[in-house]
Amino acid sequence: MKCTLMHKKLPVAAMTLDDATGHIVKVNSLYAPEHLPIGIRLYKGAVDRKALDDWWTERAIPMSRSGIREALETLDVPNTEMLLVRCYGLSLSDQYWICPEGSGIVWEDVNFFQNAFSDDIGDVLFGADKNANLLDFSSPDNTSDGNLKKRWKIIDGKRCLLKGGSNPFRQQPFNEVIATGIMARLGIPHVPYSLAWDKGAPYSVCEDFITENTELVPAWRIYLSQKKSNSASVYQHFVDCCGALGIKDVVPFLDRMIVLDYLIANEDRHLNNFGALRDPETLEWLGMAPIYDSGSSLGYDKLPGQIRAGKGVVCKPFKNHHDEQLKLVTSIDWLEFDKLADVGDLITETLTAGDAGDYIDENRVHAIAGSVQERVADLKQLAMTHLPAQAEITTEDDVAEDIAEDYGPKMGLQS
Repeated sequence: MKCTLMHKKLPVAAMTLDDATGHIVKVNSLYAPEHLPIGIRLYKGAVDRKALDDWWTERAIPMSRSGIREALETLDVPNTEMLLVRCYGLSLSDQYWICPEGSGIVWEDVNFFQNAFSDDIGDVLFGADKNANLLDFSSPDNTSDGNLKKRWKIIDGKRCLLKGGSNPFRQQPFNEVIATGIMARLGIPHVPYSLAWDKGAPYSVCEDFITENTELVPAWRIYLSQKKSNSASVYQHFVDCCGALGIKDVVPFLDRMIVLDYLIANEDRHLNNFGALRDPETLEWLGMAPIYDSGSSLGYDKLPGQIRAGKGVVCKPFKNHHDEQLKLVTSIDWLEFDKLADVGDLITETLTAGDAGDYIDENRVHAIAGSVQERVADLKQLAMTHLPAQAEITTEDDVAEDIAEDYGPKMGLQS
């Protein structure tokens, strides 16, 4: 299929997609190189087709998504890349899409920010059995990332993302609410999450923080914008890439994100779980995006004894261990510990709301609340002796490779 890669209303490149796989097999013409996705480089004026295809396939639902194989069978679609083609690659995170040659389709008529979209794909992703011949594939659910069951819904006129949790504790939706409460207390810019129930199962709900005039650029794309030297740490390379692009106030943002992730023992803050905001028309950088997607935390998949002991907690995106990642923080003067005095109550109230007891017992609640209170105390002790991070940050304990399922093609961080 021949099509044009569009950035909102602007043609960026003419491409050919494989009709069977949905992959980009050829870039025929380049119209606006400055509007190529971040991280796509030019070689002697030509687009790196493989890099562009990697970006394209990253937009697809990962095959590791819970229930995706069953959903593809119901949808009668061979792979998630073909789902991209069926919805023109449209998303609620940015303004990139593809316009089939000769279709006459325009942005105003198809984008999901201004137009309603079908619930069919979301229904199937949530387990509904529907006739594939009657489905409307016009849905941002075709371009939603992550491994947990999720879908977009228009609720009271607002585009909202509903996301479930993993068995057996289904804890991630509760964790999003707890992280929201902690960030609100500490004045950290964030996307607010609330809790909803459907057929006895908990889901987190958040409103889309992207509009038709803004777009999210994941940290992973920013990280790819420059070649990394072997001597540079993952953290320093990312900060340098932001500086080269002109993204401001990155270090204060990372200070807050790292402290939050330490407090909630976040295990999945990979480079696609935070990012920066940009104007899609002027390409002006608007700063770092508010913090979102903090559910894989608070021992979400561990037993109470493991939570209390702090065993088996992995760390991303810069270091393998939270204690080492904390050393990257340049200042914690902004951290008001008295605002966290009721964090135990916040956790207890959230983890006992509604039918939470069907998944989370009292012993687990006490273990989670106690572990967070202990980390608050440890951080308070650290604050008494904390010194600014050194100007040159070492590569010791750096994350060695891309281990996030959502990144798409596996690419080492150290090369």
